[in-house]
Amino acid sequence: MKVIVVGLGRMGTGLTLNLVKKGHTVTVIDSNPEAFEGLGKNFNGAKVVGIGFDKDVLSKAKIDKVDAVVSCTASDEANAVIARIARNIYHVPRVIARLYDARKAEIYHRIGIQTISTTTWGIERATEFITHNHLDSVYEMGNGSVNMLRIEVPALLVGHQVKEISAIGEIQVVSISRGSKTFMPTLGTVLEAEDILYLSVMGNATSKLKSMLGLG
Repeated sequence: MKVIVVGLGRMGTGLTLNLVKKGHTVTVIDSNPEAFEGLGKNFNGAKVVGIGFDKDVLSKAKIDKVDAVVSCTASDEANAVIARIARNIYHVPRVIARLYDARKAEIYHRIGIQTISTTTWGIERATEFITHNHLDSVYEMGNGSVNMLRIEVPALLVGHQVKEISAIGEIQVVSISRGSKTFMPTLGTVLEAEDILYLSVMGNATSKLKSMLGLG
């Protein structure tokens, strides 16, 4: 997977190293050339000096060819602008903006921008959001009219209830594997990190499911 990280403070640097460790290709952008030193001598990704919302800078970073963009500069406003450019102009599939002011989170979500905090938890959440598994088809019934799908619960849904990814007659969570146990959930079952979900999905409801899971 190809990722652009804008802003190499503590979070941007930690996220970059985490993604590289997992085998992803990362291009970094920062207005301060000295910021690249925090990545160490072994970092072999592309380094671009400049402002993250500058068209020429983004072009140099090959934003039109990446799978994800994470903006984690010191400015909420700059992060929002970069995220909107990535999503609305370049149609990058996965876009995340770092957010200091939690009161703005709902506003950002309404315009389609995923936000993360500034903590180590935020680094892990961003990594999972960018790299989480796609839907795996387990079994097809009725020539594909109904599919049994499997996916590890996305980080964005941890702590949410099964009913939030259910739709009567279209999408149903059949079972959950958690640790060494597999069980049939209720609509009120709370999803936990590393849960493996098995879902029965009508063929024409796959797009709806992807949207619910944050894959769309």
